Amino acid sequence: MGYYAHVAHGQSELVLHRQPITKVLEAPGTDPHLKARLRLAQQARRFASRALYLPDNRSYTSYVALDRPYVVWNVFATPPYSVDAVRQCFPFAGCVAYRGYFSQAKADHHASELKAGGDDVYVGGVAAYSTLGWFADPILSSMMRWDDDELASTIFHELAHQLIYVKDDSSFNESFASFVQAEGLRQWRLSRGLPASQGRSEAMDDSFTQLVLDLRKRLRVVYAQGGDTAHLEAGKQQEIAAFRQRYAQWRDGQWPGRHDYDAWVAAPINNARLLPFGIYDHWLAAFEQLYRRSGARWPAFYQAVRELAHQPRVQRDASLQALLTGGAAEAGNPMP
Repeated sequence: MGYYAHVAHGQSELVLHRQPITKVLEAPGTDPHLKARLRLAQQARRFASRALYLPDNRSYTSYVALDRPYVVWNVFATPPYSVDAVRQCFPFAGCVAYRGYFSQAKADHHASELKAGGDDVYVGGVAAYSTLGWFADPILSSMMRWDDDELASTIFHELAHQLIYVKDDSSFNESFASFVQAEGLRQWRLSRGLPASQGRSEAMDDSFTQLVLDLRKRLRVVYAQGGDTAHLEAGKQQEIAAFRQRYAQWRDGQWPGRHDYDAWVAAPINNARLLPFGIYDHWLAAFEQLYRRSGARWPAFYQAVRELAHQPRVQRDASLQALLTGGAAEAGNPMP
């Protein structure tokens, strides 16, 4: 009950401090840079509803200036010799791989408790989140440090969650929203006369994610073999050390001169720190294929996604896997 009281208080603080973006723009003391970012957010918000057929409501029409760098901090946890999350279940969102706190101190305290109990833990700051339509989500000051593409595409992502959300299926929800984010951003850039692809950085991000997912697979194999704690710990540390070597080879061979992930790789790595990777793109290619089969028309695509959402989990995963398989086959045999 204490946790739910904390969440209720944190959300109510956001609601109470919302200001209409139009009011912030009209205020004589508003920083010119902030005005420019908020105008961009307004344009992206209109594009989301008019071009991407996302919910046309009061979300992202207001602004909240936070007194902290992130709006919430998520606490991830796994057993010491498992790459599967300690699940956290909530009445409306269902079960997810983390627990969120509006206070970094509270997040760190909870993480310390889990660590004392033997779990691997990781605390990550979050600049924006969706209440799934329960509240009119505001633009937050924590989002202002992003570049234009990330600001606009995050609005698309979070509105997609308001449109379609399935309890207890994070991979489905995040992959769907990530597809809307990526395709929405492509169309948004085209509408503004900009190139459709971001190119190199996006490719590097995707490739690094695959490196981390490969480490997670290798650790799963180590843990499945069993043995005493000393044996499991030795295997765990060997795989992490080997991952750092593979990373250095990958960076120097494919991305010479780039050091985007050096700090992440150099920091302590445990099972929990790997959890955020892969959630957002597990079924991404399946949704890309579904969009193509829907004639690249948003209303038809959303209807097809809703049909998937109503299927039982096992059937839904099978349908998504079939889309992946079909998409791979079409890629290998392109139409003339």
